[in-house]
Amino acid sequence: MKIYLGSDHQGFYARNKVRDFLVKNNYIVDDLGDHKLDPDDDYPVFAQRVVNDVLASDDKEPRGILLCGSGQGMVIAANRFKGIRACLGWDIKSVRDSRNDENSNVLCLPAQILDTQEALDIINQWLESPFSGAPRHSRRIRELDEMN
Repeated sequence: MKIYLGSDHQGFYARNKVRDFLVKNNYIVDDLGDHKLDPDDDYPVFAQRVVNDVLASDDKEPRGILLCGSGQGMVIAANRFKGIRACLGWDIKSVRDSRNDENSNVLCLPAQILDTQEALDIINQWLESPFSGAPRHSRRIRELDEMN
């Protein structure tokens, strides 16, 4: 599975730890930055990079992980793109449900709130949780894709 990874300055250090965790666990990672700490960078830039690559990927099930201070900016930015179902990951249950019910393909993490181990546990749960494929969930995803 290919993972596209990005963060603004508030997620910079956490993103580096996430990248190392993913590589160690044999995921293919495309780190889309920022590659230097810039306190003036803007989260929409990194959300757009990750989302565009997820949508353009020829990988069977590409996913994106975005980090910013609260996670909220990234989830708002990512969900502006048709075909993206970004979730805010603050605990194990929320990400498991986002995969099971909404087949989320982008995980947004609050780097200022989660410690490293919490973030890695949440990521692991999100990556390992399957989409249920239940008709009601598939129907709802189609409805989302039909929205303007």
